[in-house]
Amino acid sequence: MLVDSHCHLNYEGLAHDVDGAIARAHAAGVRTLLAINTKIAEFEDVYAIASAHDNVFCSVGVHPHEARNEPDVGAHALVERAGRSKTIGIGESGLDYYYDKSPRDQQQANFRAHIRAARETGLPLIVHTRDAEDDTAAIMREEMAEGPYTGVIHCFTASEAFAEIALELGFYISLSGIVTFKSARDLQATAKIIPADRLLVETDSPFLAPVPFRGKTCEPAFTRNTAEFVAELRGVAFEELARVTTDNFFALFRKASRPKAENDNPDTRQLVGI
Repeated sequence: MLVDSHCHLNYEGLAHDVDGAIARAHAAGVRTLLAINTKIAEFEDVYAIASAHDNVFCSVGVHPHEARNEPDVGAHALVERAGRSKTIGIGESGLDYYYDKSPRDQQQANFRAHIRAARETGLPLIVHTRDAEDDTAAIMREEMAEGPYTGVIHCFTASEAFAEIALELGFYISLSGIVTFKSARDLQATAKIIPADRLLVETDSPFLAPVPFRGKTCEPAFTRNTAEFVAELRGVAFEELARVTTDNFFALFRKASRPKAENDNPDTRQLVGI
């Protein structure tokens, strides 16, 4: 069993076939999905998807790209929506200085509001960071001094030094299909040293399809490809990697319920073209 710890089921590429994408994920052994919210204006859509499907959960948050479009979203709005049964995480939020689609001061204020919400609710914070390691680390450390919170650095592409900071602060690290790219040598080196009990896998679908699907629309079923690659990279059996990352997900996202055990264990490779 695997978990896709980060996907966007309401985005173009998946929204037209949510049921099909979830069914294909289940056939590939990906039995739990976390659908990520990136705009408060779209929260109800994301929540409806989670509510309509067993073993699909959601988050509530404002992506750093959207900080300028939803500048008045504070911790209260996040906490209020976090109280719903299927909402298990806060975010994604963080800093993105690569695209700079929102002013950096607004991104930082948005990030701090999400941290406050994570602290107040006890739900994990889902962090996006790109070309903003120093400021992300500084804010995380400053806020940790105000009171503990936990979370995950999603779609990790940062440096080994940043990984060490995140781990020091008690965070988990999630690997996406990027780790399978030939150009991702530094990331692959970091992936080898992430402690087993802090590792997650994800797709960030519909983006970043792993090899051998690179360039195509990504979907949650492809979590398996990334997990198989990471298992080989780390020199462990796929089954062990799947077990560990699944256990880690439920240890972090404690509000989520595990799917019921299934007796069948079909060979799903032909179903998803692996």
